[in-house]
Amino acid sequence: MPLLAPLALLLRFLRLALDPDTPATRSDEELFAAYRAGDRAAFQELWTRYAPALCRLMRKQVRRSEDVNDLVQQTFLQLHRARNDFREGARLRPWLYTIALNLRREYWRRMGRRRESPVELDERMLPTVEQADIVAKENAAAVRKALSTLSDGQREVIELHWFEGFSFPEVAQIVGASLSAVKVRAHRGYKVLKAELRAEGVR
Repeated sequence: MPLLAPLALLLRFLRLALDPDTPATRSDEELFAAYRAGDRAAFQELWTRYAPALCRLMRKQVRRSEDVNDLVQQTFLQLHRARNDFREGARLRPWLYTIALNLRREYWRRMGRRRESPVELDERMLPTVEQADIVAKENAAAVRKALSTLSDGQREVIELHWFEGFSFPEVAQIVGASLSAVKVRAHRGYKVLKAELRAEGVR
């Protein structure tokens, strides 16, 4: 049994070596290094890998699709412009999210007003769906509403930790705060979220 895992790895290596058309998944850092060396296709692969996730991140606070798309494009434009500032040995994903969140903050400073409140869904406009889908939509709306009650600092930390799966040290790096400060924000934010969701009947 212990030989199975090494054997599987060996077979995979041989398959890749014998079949040059079999794509090998490159890490974010390998793709970015390739792009810096002149491989434009590597940048396109990073776009394909991260643009959807960044769109989801932006949509949590930005309503207009045009603004969401513009912010995501600006994120990659800044990534391109700062390509020579990337530290060797660092991880690309936290750096990319740092750029994205800074742009979102700047967007709201430019707008000169607070975030837009979550869009209220008119049930008459919803298509006929299974009951489970309706419950899922209601729960998602409740989560968005609960998130809107948090402070900006708490919301950012929870978005990154809960929705995007970053560790607390990575979140601290992205938002530019100490690890202890990030944990305090998360603790207080999750406490508020739990109370808000319980009040909405969401478990």
